[in-house]
Amino acid sequence: MRRSLFVNFIGIAFAFLICGVVMQVQGYPAIESYAALFNQSVGSSFAFLTVLKNSIPLVLTGLSASVAFSSGPVNLGQPGQFLIGALFATVGGLYVELPAFLMIPFLLALAMLGGAVWSFVAALMKQLFEMDEYITTLMLNMIADFFTYWAISGPFFETGANFPQTPRIAESGWMPSVGKFSTGVIVMLLTFMVVWFLYYRTTAGYEWRMTGQNPTFARLGGVPTKKNYLTVMLLTGALAGLAGGLVVMTGPHRFIKGLGANYAWDGIMVSMVANNHLVATLAYGLFFSILETGSLGMELFTKVPNEMTTVLQAIIVLVVMAGRGSIEVFIRKGMTRRKMKARAEG
Repeated sequence: MRRSLFVNFIGIAFAFLICGVVMQVQGYPAIESYAALFNQSVGSSFAFLTVLKNSIPLVLTGLSASVAFSSGPVNLGQPGQFLIGALFATVGGLYVELPAFLMIPFLLALAMLGGAVWSFVAALMKQLFEMDEYITTLMLNMIADFFTYWAISGPFFETGANFPQTPRIAESGWMPSVGKFSTGVIVMLLTFMVVWFLYYRTTAGYEWRMTGQNPTFARLGGVPTKKNYLTVMLLTGALAGLAGGLVVMTGPHRFIKGLGANYAWDGIMVSMVANNHLVATLAYGLFFSILETGSLGMELFTKVPNEMTTVLQAIIVLVVMAGRGSIEVFIRKGMTRRKMKARAEG
């Protein structure tokens, strides 16, 4: 774990250095830009509360990807599951009216159901036809994108709106705020704790991890791999769907075109940088939220395009992923040399 943190720290520092050089070459002040980025994300209580709110979809979709990747299934369907979950929560909020203490759990459950249903389609194709979920989840992402666009442009379109969007959901379905603090953050943290407990403290979680590390050994050891595959797909789809529902319930309170933008893809990047470790996924979800929240302030004060943050995130992923392997090899070679030297001297 310490070695992984060291590798990630080096990778992130190197990524910041590369982007800093690029900014200087383009005529932007790198140090002032980075100062503005962090000042506008963690420089005040309001900014930090915004970071926490923006981290909700990053952490939840990151958890979805981390659990899936480390358990065997290559579920890349988080973007589609996110959208379907958001649509389920929106439709529920449009046609159902309940007291807030019932409405909020109801919509959250609908969002999880939507994401799970969408991931179940890919799982079913795998179980029945041996179709690789790597391909089916990617294809289902595109179908979800077009389907939700049709839904908010047609049957659920808000009459009189200038672009595709639904009416607002019932106010009883809005996630309450305490001052500037969104209670959606509490839902995210509770979800994280439940998933962590399932993954590290239950028999099922042990079987998931064993299957991810060595599926043949797990199967020969009596682990019900097919059942666990379906369970993991449903769980990870539900997590991505929950992220979509929370974005609707904490933000615009409606489904609008472009909802969530690249949140789900960013969540996948978070899981990759975290090496599918759940605690690290939470930490890097917050870190990526800091970058994305602060990028607007960076653009405002230093004129650096906020797309530079996207470049920074991509470089972080590339450098960390590449460095993880090369630095590990370097460390192992160094340890081997020291052992050989010690034996020779002994």
